[in-house]
Amino acid sequence: MNLIETLDTYQQEALQAISQAQDAKAVEEVRIRFLGKKKGRLKEIQQELSKASREERPELGRRFNLAKQTVEQALEERKNELGKPEKKTDGIDVTLPGHPFSMGKRHPISQTLSEFKEIAGRLGFDIEDGPEVEDDYHNFVALNIPKDHPARDPLDNFYLAVAQAGHGGPWLLRSQTSTVQIRVMEQTPPPVRIISTGRVYRPDTIDATHSCMFHQMEGLYVDTDVTMSHLKTVLKMIATEYLGDDVAIRFRPSFFPFTEPSVEVDMQWGETWLEVGGAGMVDPNVLKAVGYDPEKVSGFAFGLGMERLCMKRYGIHDIRLLYENDVRFLSQF
Repeated sequence: MNLIETLDTYQQEALQAISQAQDAKAVEEVRIRFLGKKKGRLKEIQQELSKASREERPELGRRFNLAKQTVEQALEERKNELGKPEKKTDGIDVTLPGHPFSMGKRHPISQTLSEFKEIAGRLGFDIEDGPEVEDDYHNFVALNIPKDHPARDPLDNFYLAVAQAGHGGPWLLRSQTSTVQIRVMEQTPPPVRIISTGRVYRPDTIDATHSCMFHQMEGLYVDTDVTMSHLKTVLKMIATEYLGDDVAIRFRPSFFPFTEPSVEVDMQWGETWLEVGGAGMVDPNVLKAVGYDPEKVSGFAFGLGMERLCMKRYGIHDIRLLYENDVRFLSQF
């Protein structure tokens, strides 16, 4: 038998052995038998090639490489084929793409904040953010809150005594997200239409309806000829989108240093009314503090308590449940 015939026989036997291999171990044994570098069949044939004449070597070399590549490719394909799972197991096609596995759930407060951002975005409001550690100017002065106002009382704020050194005034954890509207108006000429959501801090006694840390959504719209009717319309649209068509809005007269006139905002859902925040027309002194001309522009602002709306939506009766990290409770949402 000449070397060409030997190579043909080698290739046929190797391919047959590969096709009969039923697992990865058998495939590896075939590889060693036919392609092994020490005692493999191909190694023996390669040694015979060295005895061929100079004229025969090019053709024998080509045929040798072809046989080797064919066997190597067949081994790789058989290995991949045996590595695949069975296509059907008890009527289930395990080769189909699986469904993504959800690692936990989003917190109900996070869900509420995301939904309000999406609603406000559809109404044309931009999303803005600001620092949670604020200076005295942005938290009080620019919001028209005088030095003798009760809102500045150390018992009603989280002042940071260490942060006061070297900064020319007291620093504190912000007590409302209204600080963001000041920062935006300082950098942006009117018209301005923004919302900001985030944590605020007040040293309240913690009970079923109060917490020393909670979330607000601040809304601000400043332009020419903005009125209270625009404010009530926007709040009505937001409430309807979040709670449903059977929601009613009412205003009760109130006072806030940074709005004039000021109102408390109540929403009725079902048979009960719920106070959800404060609102009003931006006080002219606030507009002046950021360089706006109150003779040319006007605006409204509102601040809504996210926890109260979240609790109303999901039927939660104790705000403390939102922060106890009880998986049995949080997994319901």
